[in-house]
Amino acid sequence: MNIKTMLAALQGVTAYKDILPLPVMDCALRLVTRTVHGDGLGGLEAYTDLFYQLRQAGHTGLGGWLGEALRWSEGPYPLLAERGDRDPALEQAARLDISAFELLASVDCDKWLAHLGRLLDSDYQGVLTSLPRWQRGVPFSFDALTQAYRQEGAGKFARYRAFVWDRGALIPVASPDCPPSSALLGYDGQRAEVERNTRALVAGQPVNNVLLYGESGTGKSATVKNLLTLPGLEELRIIEADKENLGGLPALIRTLDGRRQKFIVFIDDLTFDRDDPTYSILKTILEGGVERRPQNVAVYATSNRRHLVRQTISERAGDEMDRSETIREKTSLADRFGLRVLFQGLTKPEFLALVDMLAAQRGVELPQEELHRRAVAWERFHGAQTPRTALQFILSL
Repeated sequence: MNIKTMLAALQGVTAYKDILPLPVMDCALRLVTRTVHGDGLGGLEAYTDLFYQLRQAGHTGLGGWLGEALRWSEGPYPLLAERGDRDPALEQAARLDISAFELLASVDCDKWLAHLGRLLDSDYQGVLTSLPRWQRGVPFSFDALTQAYRQEGAGKFARYRAFVWDRGALIPVASPDCPPSSALLGYDGQRAEVERNTRALVAGQPVNNVLLYGESGTGKSATVKNLLTLPGLEELRIIEADKENLGGLPALIRTLDGRRQKFIVFIDDLTFDRDDPTYSILKTILEGGVERRPQNVAVYATSNRRHLVRQTISERAGDEMDRSETIREKTSLADRFGLRVLFQGLTKPEFLALVDMLAAQRGVELPQEELHRRAVAWERFHGAQTPRTALQFILSL
């Protein structure tokens, strides 16, 4: 093993520089550098740090970690391959980088410890002998990585399907809470409208932004999250953003342009108070402004209010001369959602039919007359005639 050659190759990494600052790679570079420079104590510290960081990342081998880091890299070469473009200079740089990483992953830990043993005095030999090892291996290659980028995409949007936008950071959600279709109760027509719009988005067609509005507990949010479970929507990604974080959305949406995936920016329980500063931000995102919204992005929002903006009696009856124009301005935000889907409360027969179905599913043994009597009493005390109320009633039995 020529450590100087390895160090030169790693210092020459150009296409995958985004991997170098990561904790595992930082430790590996320190191990190579300290060993080349004859710093035994520094090399020993880097070795133990590297083992710790590998285990912290859930890996037993450096090659496995490198393979994962390369697979989910968002450097220029993975994104180039994802788009299906060609750049001979960048491709050659990526090949050389991966060769350097292959060389690093192929070194056995015993060889590292042997080098450190020659740099340290005899007092350290017992420590070196007892140090743990990580597995050796090279489970990646340039051709395999390139094929994965082209077929499945690159970076975090290939790895995860759901994200949370929180104070300027895009946080992946490894296990999103997406209810299956079997768990959604009623409103088949409304769900079909949302699904049709979403399938058009995934197909690359121009689509409407979507507002799902109506009573609480009718499954508006569940309808949006359920989209990730539907066949044929594998390229769909959902980014959930709170109303309080809308200020960073234009910058986020700008970065999504050109990605192969299709994105729903999802704003749950959207309502604006009077003079809310985020009102104008969302208005610009939905429609208006110099910069167009990318075609692979749509905004889906849920709200209990049709017009999204709370209005007071005094506002409607005030003495402002152009108050009608002010009211129209405030209520115009909802009109910027081209598809508006109403989720209203169930009728009494629909509510009781749903109670019967849930009771049968969960083995509730009550005469129907008694079941209905209790269900009506529960609904009057706990809320509207909605699927959520029906389910809560059945769970209470």
